[in-house]
Amino acid sequence: MISRRDLIKKMAATAGVAGMRLQGLELLSDSFAASPARAARPAGVLIESHIHMFSDDLTRFPINKLSYKPNPQPVEAYVKFVSDAQINHTVLVQPEPYQDDHSYLEYCFTKEPSKGFFKATCLFDPIDPATPKRLKDLCQKNPGRIVGMRIHELHAAGTPSTTTGAIRDRDLRDPQMETTWRAAHDLGIGILLQLIPHYASQVGDLAKEFPSMPVMLDHLARPGQGTAEEFEEVLKLGSLPNVYMKFTSTGVQSAATPAGGRGTSEAYPFPSVKPLIKKVYSAFGPDKIMWGELGANMSAFDKATTLFDAMFDFAPENDRKKIRGLTAQKLFAFS
Repeated sequence: MISRRDLIKKMAATAGVAGMRLQGLELLSDSFAASPARAARPAGVLIESHIHMFSDDLTRFPINKLSYKPNPQPVEAYVKFVSDAQINHTVLVQPEPYQDDHSYLEYCFTKEPSKGFFKATCLFDPIDPATPKRLKDLCQKNPGRIVGMRIHELHAAGTPSTTTGAIRDRDLRDPQMETTWRAAHDLGIGILLQLIPHYASQVGDLAKEFPSMPVMLDHLARPGQGTAEEFEEVLKLGSLPNVYMKFTSTGVQSAATPAGGRGTSEAYPFPSVKPLIKKVYSAFGPDKIMWGELGANMSAFDKATTLFDAMFDFAPENDRKKIRGLTAQKLFAFS
């Protein structure tokens, strides 16, 4: 079997930093060696705050060629998994390969294991003048389902923002960006950001304009793709009451990866990352940190649980319960 280390090196060599957009489920499941002994289910409410679904029917649900080609991860298999893992609720994150076609996301709603099990974030071009209306239409079509709109800000510092093509790397300072954020605010949903630390201050400026709207940072804000000074700006966002952080395996992997995305020789579960996790915990607190990427099969779930326990073994159990589910339950109004 190929080792975790060799696979990560191969991914980095062939795809560079962009390859990391395949997200942490692959990193946490297929890329690691044999699973450890089955971990006990953590106590309390468990809410998956970050997972992508991909149909295995490319005719009915085609992938957009502007983005990466994912492996199938159909909702039918996932529904069986959440029953086995006893996950209480899931927030589906609209992935880049579908761009702004939410057909499969809406299909997933029809396959949920119980009423109200799924909620989701959507993806639209944040600088397209048509986006506020399209966002409103999607929310009205799926009442109570859409909890946020995702924005990607991953291009390196000093490189230009995009204005067309794949929905990625639009200028956070574009006037239409603020208009879109206001539309989300008025609909009562939040903004979800996959960003590198360089853009933290720009996110802070927008978050301050909409203090009652949740602003959620994916993957620990990808700390390995920025400098220590830039990540300090991420930590400052924790002082804003409406800014939340997601703890994920992708984020831990980023923190353990040297700048440039060339992989790490450190063994799972990446103990060198714990000081950074302590800083995040101190800056944001358990009421504003959520657990994501719990996996899509029991092997990945066991590894995610082991990683969580290793990173947060310093925190009181009541705080760990908040991060594992209670914070997301409150934020996303799961019953």
